Formats: sequence, C-alpha cells, structure tokens
Amino acid sequence: MEVLVVGGGGREHALAWKLAVSPRVERVFVAPGNPGTAGEPKVENVAVAADDVDGLVELAASRRIALTVVGPEAPLVAGLADSLAAEGCPCFGPSARAARLEGSKSFAKAFLVRHGIPTARYESFDRLAPAADYVRSRGAPSVVKADGLAGGKGVTVARTVDEAVAALEAALRDEAFGAAGERVVVEDFLEGEEASFICLVDRDRVVPLASSQDYKTRDEGGAGPNTGGMGAHSPAPVVTAALHEQVMRRVVGPTVRAMAAEGAPFTGFLYAGLMIGRDGTARVLEFNVRCGDPETQPIMLRLRSDLAGMCGAAAAGRLRSGAAEWDPRTALGVVLAAEGYPGAVRRGDPILGLDEEVPDTRVFHAGTGYGEGGRVVTAGGRVLCVCGLGDDLAAARERAYARADRIDWPGRFCRTDIGRTDIGRTDIGRRATPA
Repeated sequence: MEVLVVGGGGREHALAWKLAVSPRVERVFVAPGNPGTAGEPKVENVAVAADDVDGLVELAASRRIALTVVGPEAPLVAGLADSLAAEGCPCFGPSARAARLEGSKSFAKAFLVRHGIPTARYESFDRLAPAADYVRSRGAPSVVKADGLAGGKGVTVARTVDEAVAALEAALRDEAFGAAGERVVVEDFLEGEEASFICLVDRDRVVPLASSQDYKTRDEGGAGPNTGGMGAHSPAPVVTAALHEQVMRRVVGPTVRAMAAEGAPFTGFLYAGLMIGRDGTARVLEFNVRCGDPETQPIMLRLRSDLAGMCGAAAAGRLRSGAAEWDPRTALGVVLAAEGYPGAVRRGDPILGLDEEVPDTRVFHAGTGYGEGGRVVTAGGRVLCVCGLGDDLAAARERAYARADRIDWPGRFCRTDIGRTDIGRTDIGRRATPA
C-alpha cells in the first residue's frame, strides 16, 4: 500500500518513519515533508503544501493512495478529511465538524461543560470591555486563549490582571492573531501537573497511545512565554493505572460518545491535554484533533505495533479496541530551537553535526530546509527534536542530550531541564501498562 502523510514538521517526520517501517507499506509520500523525511527509507517528499486541500485530494486520488494520515490541525479544520472522503480516498482524521474540538476553543469548552467533562471555569468574549471586566472580577492568575487556530501561540498564562488585559487587547483590539483572535476564551488557572493523553479513535472504538508529558514554556523551570513545546518524554509518571482508568471513563469515553450523539462522530488522533490536580482529578485544558508535537516523536520511538495497520483499520471503521504494544523503555525528546523562537526567528543557518551518531537516539526534523549546495539549514522556530531511548528516564535523558550536544548552528538553544524533575519518582512504576 502507498500512504500519504500531510505536513512537514517533526511530528510528520516521526509518523512517516513509523508508517514506513510497516511491512504492508510500499511507499510513504509526505506533503510537503522536510529534509529529514527525504532521507528516510521508503519515504518520498511531494511538493504539495499542507494547507492545499485541493492539491492534496488530487494527489491522493491520482496515486490511489490507500491511506492518508494528517499531521497538522489546519487542513482538518478546513475539511480535508471530508474532501478526501468525497473522492473515495481513505483518511485517518476527523471531519471538519469533529475538528471543531480544536478549531474553536469556545466550542470545545461549551462541549465539555454540556457533557459534564471536567474542565476549568470559563467565559468567551468577542468584545474587549466585557472581557477585561471579567478578568478583573475573577482576578489572577488566569488563562487567555484565542478562539481559533493560532499556531500554538494564542495562549497566555497571565500571572497578573494587567497581563491578562494586555493579552485581551492584543487579540481583540490589535488583531495579533487575525481571525483566530476575533473571539477569546478566558479560563480560570488550574494548578497541578500536565499530561498528554492521545488515543486512536474509530467513531466509538478507542486505542490509547502511550502517555506522555510535554514542556510548553521556552525557558528553564517553566518560565518564559508559551511555545508549541520544547521537549517531551514518554511515559508520563503522573499517569498511573488509576488515573488512566479515570481519564478513559470521565474524559475520552464521554467525548467520543457525545461527538457521535451530536452528529460529528470522531475518527483520528484525539489528544486531551490534561491538568492533574492535587486531588488526583484530571481536568481538560484543551483538545487537539491530531497527535501532539513534540510528544509524537518519543511516542513513535516506543511504538512496536503496526501504525499503518491501526490507522488503516480505523479509517475503514474496523479498529480493534485494546492496547497497543510498546517498548518498555523510556523515550525523551528535546527540541533544538532557532534564535528568537517563539517570535521572529533567524533562518538559513547551516546545521552542523547531524551525522554525529549516538546509540539509541534519533533526530526528527521540524523546521529545516535546504540551503546553498544542498546543505540542511534552519527554516523555522523549532528546528529539530532529538530523542533518546533508555531503561529509565535518566538514561533516556542522557542519550538525548548527548546527541543534542553534537548539533549546532548560530543562535541554537534548548531547555536543559527536560525530564529532570521526574527522575527517580516513585510513582513511575505504577503506570497503567508498560506504555
């Protein structure tokens, strides 16, 4: 079978690599891909943009692609899965109606409240004055989110009322996020520990992926602005057997059933970003309708099951509920970013050390491109995700950073504390499965 992966980041590199490992897959096309995907066996880049819905449908139809796996959220929100279905092209990804879980924060929050799924108290606004009055009445800290897709940059965790008002002004007055910020959601701040819970879903059947934990802020110790993610590890120690059961019973199951009941059955990767409170309750921070980035990279490094088989079965409505098979070791990924990220970044710097191998590591490309003479250069904010596998978190972390330390370019930076505070945690042995 031939498979198409839509996207060109680190998540898509990891998905394409894992799909190509399947013995049933003859070729994986990645649109548009990156230099990392271009170098993988059985993988070929195609010059079609991830947001070119018509071009992607034409590509899938003309090549009779057996399965399309969509990486980023924007083409799903734009209806790519619907357009592929209309042409008889199998797609593992939700319809535009189902993709509203990520495409509109206000829709997702109303959905959660409507179905009694635990989340933070919130209000949504499309005018500045009542929004500012609300944050003043609720106090700080609070969270301000652009309603639509903002490339991971539409969320402000405001430590003071003034910061919250400034975030509202940026979105509603200054149009910093364009149409995505015409409406905002203001949430109460939740304290606790974050975890990412990702599942493969086939309308009403669910296969949970390995738990993971990502690091959103740019700087050490949770400081600095929010980013798309500066690193991740799998498993997440906080996801114990009891918590896993709670999330399936109170979050994932009700979400999948309610989406079907509301006429938008969900097929694809369903990502619940969770905050685990001190009372042990998991509350939903956000939904994504695709795999996380950079969580996908360490998760795929651990996956032993046939990803192509599972995604293909789900797209055809034949997913078997149950557990996937996982490498029992821990995987950790650290993001190497370009100077200026998450703001305007330098581009075009040659990347040195990509060929410096370290056992039990992999480098996934994200924001890379080709420069003069075909050299691989920086082409985005999050440039690479360097992953390591180890018998425990400390070993995985040591290997990932050993490989990362061999890679350099002007202005390169990374967090040096990914996974550090979780080393030696006693609850890591109580996770739900070897995942």
